[in-house]
Amino acid sequence: MSSLLAKTATGIGCAVIALPVLAALVIAAPLGSMSSDSSASASPSKHARTDIPPRLLALYGRAALECRGLSWTTVAAIGKVETNHARHPTMVSSAGAVGPMQFLPSTFNAYARPVPPGGKRPPTPWDAVDAVYAAARLLCANGARNGKNVHAAVFAYNHSHAYVNQVLKIANSYAAAVPAPTGAAAKAVAFARSQLDTPYVWGGDGPSEGGFDCSGLTKAAYRAAGITIPRVAQAQYNAGARLPKGAPFTPGDLLFFGPSPRHITHVTLYTGGGNAIDAPHSGAVVRQAPARTTVPAFQGATRPAARTGGAR
Repeated sequence: MSSLLAKTATGIGCAVIALPVLAALVIAAPLGSMSSDSSASASPSKHARTDIPPRLLALYGRAALECRGLSWTTVAAIGKVETNHARHPTMVSSAGAVGPMQFLPSTFNAYARPVPPGGKRPPTPWDAVDAVYAAARLLCANGARNGKNVHAAVFAYNHSHAYVNQVLKIANSYAAAVPAPTGAAAKAVAFARSQLDTPYVWGGDGPSEGGFDCSGLTKAAYRAAGITIPRVAQAQYNAGARLPKGAPFTPGDLLFFGPSPRHITHVTLYTGGGNAIDAPHSGAVVRQAPARTTVPAFQGATRPAARTGGAR
């Protein structure tokens, strides 16, 4: 790849809530709170929302989801350095790289399949969907998976340490700051993170029972923080302390989903950066994923850490 710009300037059970990945990534919390760690799915900063066309902002997020630990901000920063998010007038370099992510055709072909949703058939480096997914796959194959070596991954994209530094600096500017949890909320979040990859078990209250279901996990997380909350998702929602609609979330908040406020079927624990940890469904494991608070099924949030101890 060559950079054109560088050269030219419930009850106990928990239900899965279906949602478009696009909406989940781009607006995972009110006004721009956006799988993995918090950097991998960081909320877009004000600068990112101003600088990146909305369609591409969404596309960078979708493509990054294919690689656990890869931040959408890294993919977006490459798009910025290469063609200013497809704004370059020709998107052709003197080295023969083409398209919004500046692929040599031979390199693109190595990462073009399977054709991503919305991509061209046959895939082409000129198509933004095909090109961005191929870029994410290239990064993933060269060190970005699980955040193992992002520097090496970007270096594989363009063999220049100056290029790597430029990309990572831009990526950092695209990520909104994430507040660190404190007190009981920090303990609840730490417990939930310690249970990542624990199996989902309907009615499960912990590893001694083989795993957790959604509300079993949130109850156990707050028990570890010294706060008692009810066992089932509906009761946890009813117990409050309820956040006003539109209030910003903070790590440790519980997020509730279902057909209505009287029929809560799922609960997750917000961890910051537009992410939440949950035990999603049978056959899955405890995971961290986008918080999904813009879907119709989202019914609201509570902040158990705002209260001190006591059964609820």
